Amino acid sequence: MAVRKLKPTSPGQRQRIAPTFEEITTSKPYKPLLAPIKRTGGRNNLGHRAMRYIGGGHKRRYRLIDFYRDKFDVEATVLTIEYDPNRTARIALIEYADGEKSYIIAPTGLTVGQKVITSASAAPEVGNTLPLLNIPVGTIVHAIELRPRGGAELARSAGTYAQLLARDSKYATIKLPSGEMRMVLANCLATVGSVSNADHMNTNLGKAGRHRWLGRRPRVRGVVMNPVDHPMGGGEGRSSGGHPRSRKGLLAKGKKTRDKKKDSNRLIISRKKK
Repeated sequence: MAVRKLKPTSPGQRQRIAPTFEEITTSKPYKPLLAPIKRTGGRNNLGHRAMRYIGGGHKRRYRLIDFYRDKFDVEATVLTIEYDPNRTARIALIEYADGEKSYIIAPTGLTVGQKVITSASAAPEVGNTLPLLNIPVGTIVHAIELRPRGGAELARSAGTYAQLLARDSKYATIKLPSGEMRMVLANCLATVGSVSNADHMNTNLGKAGRHRWLGRRPRVRGVVMNPVDHPMGGGEGRSSGGHPRSRKGLLAKGKKTRDKKKDSNRLIISRKKK
């Protein structure tokens, strides 16, 4: 995965930094694994706008991703590496030995024709899914379960990965992309390797229109609103607007929102970096 800077032939191209898509092998998705997406425009069941700045965008179909990888001890072959409009990572279409096909999150380095497998005795190679109990300490992993057979929840976006730091009989200690260190049950599954499309963070959409194609409407800053519309609104000239807070008056920029009595707090060894 790489990026390319376009020549400034127009104002929209001047700042544009685009992905090269060199790892994509097909532009046509596998139809049986597609599902419709109903767009809401940010409206709830009463038609009221519940979320601002959502609407428009190109029509999409959802790719049914297998986050469970629960087909044990059956080898699968990678058929294609594809673009997914619903996520930042690339996805891979795999076919199992019995003929079943499914989509998975494509790790960096996965190639067409490569074999992947979910097994407790599998080799810790890119694309293979194993329990944390059987992965060597120090290995880079992604798509990590929080509950056994509950499906991958951690480290799924482009370029992310976690590192397995330690392990005892019941828990494994992993370091997450945020810097947080936490314990996860050692019989949870994880996939070896880091998520593909690591250069996603280096891209630049270049123009407002490209944001609109993604279904994002213009976002209005609170300080330019009137006092009736936002706690930070009003004032003469360009006033700072006071302490940063949300439209509902909740403090922003550092206020802790995690529940102090949350049960999983006991599993967190150190919080994420500030």
